[in-house]
Amino acid sequence: MSAPRSIRNIAIIAHVDHGKTTLVDAILAQSGTLRENAAREECILDSNPLERERGITILSKNCAVDWTFEDGETLRINVIDTPGHADFGGEVERVLKMADGVLLLVDAAEGPMPQTRFVLGKALSIGLRPIVVVNKCDKAEARCEAVVDEVFDLLVDLGADDHSLDFPVLYASGRDGWAGLSHEDPSSREAGVSPLLEVIRAEVPEPEADVDGTLQMRVTSLDRNDFVGRIVIGRVSRGVVRTGTSVMVCGPDGPVQARIGRVLAFEGLGRREVESVSAGDLCAIEGLEMAGIGDTIADRENPEPLPRVSVDEPTLHMVFRINDGPLAGRDGKYVTTRQIRDRLDRELEANVALRVEPGDGADSFRVSGRGLLHLGILLEQMRREGYEVVVGRPEVVLRKIDGKLHEPWERVSVDAPPDAAGAAIEMIGSRGGEIQVMETRGSQSRIEGLMPSRGLIGLRTRLLNASGGEAILHHTFEDWRPAGPVRRERGSGVMVSMETGRATPYSLLSLSERAVMFVEPGDDVYEGMVVGENSRDNDLDVNPARAKAFTNVRESNKEATVVMKAARKMTLEMALEYIAGDEAVEITPNAIRMRKLVLKEVDRKRAQRQERQQTADAAGR
Repeated sequence: MSAPRSIRNIAIIAHVDHGKTTLVDAILAQSGTLRENAAREECILDSNPLERERGITILSKNCAVDWTFEDGETLRINVIDTPGHADFGGEVERVLKMADGVLLLVDAAEGPMPQTRFVLGKALSIGLRPIVVVNKCDKAEARCEAVVDEVFDLLVDLGADDHSLDFPVLYASGRDGWAGLSHEDPSSREAGVSPLLEVIRAEVPEPEADVDGTLQMRVTSLDRNDFVGRIVIGRVSRGVVRTGTSVMVCGPDGPVQARIGRVLAFEGLGRREVESVSAGDLCAIEGLEMAGIGDTIADRENPEPLPRVSVDEPTLHMVFRINDGPLAGRDGKYVTTRQIRDRLDRELEANVALRVEPGDGADSFRVSGRGLLHLGILLEQMRREGYEVVVGRPEVVLRKIDGKLHEPWERVSVDAPPDAAGAAIEMIGSRGGEIQVMETRGSQSRIEGLMPSRGLIGLRTRLLNASGGEAILHHTFEDWRPAGPVRRERGSGVMVSMETGRATPYSLLSLSERAVMFVEPGDDVYEGMVVGENSRDNDLDVNPARAKAFTNVRESNKEATVVMKAARKMTLEMALEYIAGDEAVEITPNAIRMRKLVLKEVDRKRAQRQERQQTADAAGR
């Protein structure tokens, strides 16, 4: 066995928005990797537009830093930036296989959060020892020592061994560009991130790799280039990857012969073409169109596949359909069943936590994912690419264990103002949840507990409404438990348009007196579209396109200033949480509309009569 002594492979894992991408930016800037104009741009690794807008990391990226220490040694550090949300856990699980150590970032004020628990558990399960970095120490409400104690308690709770419990601790501010062994000594900030890299050199093991053995490389990520096609990314476990070599791609259906095109090594944020990459390092390979995530690139004469990466099963599913509404085809470029199916097939190549199955009809698909955010990001990407699609209400995936139906349960954490804590507890309890911890941290109340995944659907929107938009909800998968009844009523009915046309101020003014409207004057509406939330618990058919009737009778009225209530703007995730079982969300590049699955009022009433008749017949038997 030979070990490349000049390489360290390290992943950064943390909760959403605890600053891991910002810290990577500081390392890149201080190593001289970034150009001057790039150094001024925040969160360089979050290159996806959705990531920049939402402030979260969705797709994992790789970058490489060459750092020269004071003793003259130059160390190549491969940094793997991973998602911090459990809904993208499929990314976390597979990219951790490329690392020999992890940096665990924890917010100095918030402490360990549900997704911190999730990603830390994944790292410990594959034997990675954490280096704890308490980030955002510049916060006024920072409580650094208490957070370190909470991390220790979390590791004990996760069953970490003694070696992992003896973890090194650093204190940092990614925004200010420093990481040191003390948060109280101002002089420790003058060294920048150099102390952190010293700890990485000392604590992260060198990659154990047999350079002289036969080739083995697991594909952990995919990229695509319009000119060269598919690009596979992974860590070389054994041997050497060389340009133009014939290899075997070992997939689930057996080995297939292929030829390597260009070999690319990571350099800063980019890649450069090289002749070969040795075991222990990361690389990207062109020319292997048949290779998928989890496959092994192996020696042609003696192919030995590596164990495939296991990914947690989906917990949520929804039905995708073509847009069959009256406004179909106005905004989108891709509207047919074939185009939607091709897009979902492309997504399956890289999104390992996604499942796509045929739906009940020829023009529908049952798409399963790890959570509402996971599926919501996919829909948002499709919308921006020009697709039109109609999706039904999210439903949890049920699983049979020992002959009984089980449903997913999640660990929940809610941060809310003290005056909204009571409402949050009531909502969690009414949806089958169990409150385990309630405490006050500064000006916020923290509520932690467990609840069924289906009880979470719609909870975020209700919490925001009850707290004036201040509540923050986090959740992560816990385990499977016997399925039970969970109340998930919306609590109010909706106003459904009975006409097709444009919404008028005259009509919306009268409707807004007894409802919260979702449309504004001038918006397109059609029969069956949900245009508002009724103040009562029943659905109400209304005409938002009604215009004021004019007569030839002369009137002498004064001018009146009318102030209309602002319409409630629904984001994609809010709409998915809001809809009932007989409703759907119509998603186009320019609009997000809620509608009934059955658009015509007469057809809906006929279906309701038939349902009541069937219920009465069943009761009579």
